[in-house]
Amino acid sequence: MAAPDASCPFCTLPTSRIIMGNDVALVIRDAFPVSPGHTLVMPRRHVGSFFALEARERDGLLDLVDQARRELDMALKPASYNIGINDGPAAGQTVPHLHVHLIPRYLGDQPDPRGGVRWIFPEWADYWSAQAAPARS
Repeated sequence: MAAPDASCPFCTLPTSRIIMGNDVALVIRDAFPVSPGHTLVMPRRHVGSFFALEARERDGLLDLVDQARRELDMALKPASYNIGINDGPAAGQTVPHLHVHLIPRYLGDQPDPRGGVRWIFPEWADYWSAQAAPARS
């Protein structure tokens, strides 16, 4: 197992931030939420990529995603969720400790939420309307 990284904000979390956990992963609320209830699920081991997880870690991480969703369903009753991982700097990862974003979505929180995460490239996001971007070559 990799040792905690003293410079990593997720390896040095105060226990007061932890909402729930298991032997391989833990859950916190995002410090800069994009919606009410925005939650992060992360491995306890300092690892940067989802693809570097051991099978047991992946299972434990996804189990906590399910548990966190159930808790958010009961507490906040969102209509939907965005679930995402920024895996690597080119994907927008700013903290090099893997974390899954569980983002509750609410009816009316955006005028037109279609396309979801596709909007990271706005010119390719709208593929359903008459003004849709042309196919990539």
